[in-house]
Amino acid sequence: MGPVNEAHLQFCASDDWRQMVEELVIPAALGDIDLGDDVLEIGPGPGFTTDVVRTRVPQLTAVEIDTDLAASLTRRLAGTNVAVVRGDATALDLPADRFSGAISFNMLHHVPTPDGQDRIFAELARVLRRGARLVAADSAPRDQLDDFHRDDTWNPIDPASLPDRLTAAGFTGIEVGGYELGWTCTATAS
Repeated sequence: MGPVNEAHLQFCASDDWRQMVEELVIPAALGDIDLGDDVLEIGPGPGFTTDVVRTRVPQLTAVEIDTDLAASLTRRLAGTNVAVVRGDATALDLPADRFSGAISFNMLHHVPTPDGQDRIFAELARVLRRGARLVAADSAPRDQLDDFHRDDTWNPIDPASLPDRLTAAGFTGIEVGGYELGWTCTATAS
């Protein structure tokens, strides 16, 4: 993940963002999809998506690249059904075919290159069981977000590119949609 500016970090830790996650992001992306019993989240940041999803699944593993965010999340979620792993989603130190589902909410635009994003897709396909679902949502390219992302990593994914990119990574059954804040996507590990 690339750098994130201070205003962006403050917003991502705000009650406004928590409310947006709870009321817009998760309902639009996840709906009533059953992710199974052992779910992977990449890029939880401050853990707002983690807080919502962990109430819906028996076990959640959250992989966070930022040392401080991972440590904070580890302390806050100690004793819950969440295991926090400090790691890089482009090279997951996790076994193949382990997870029953995976999620990624509003973090892929922080990956500096399309190649890095594609490595994440490939890693997700590797660690998911055959038939497991990936659910993702992120910001679409928009001029209005350029200022918000000044001096941090802003590499939004064109949602029209997702079917080809996810197919190349090992997914099938790819469905891409849009909502108020950007795009949503589901895909099945093959």
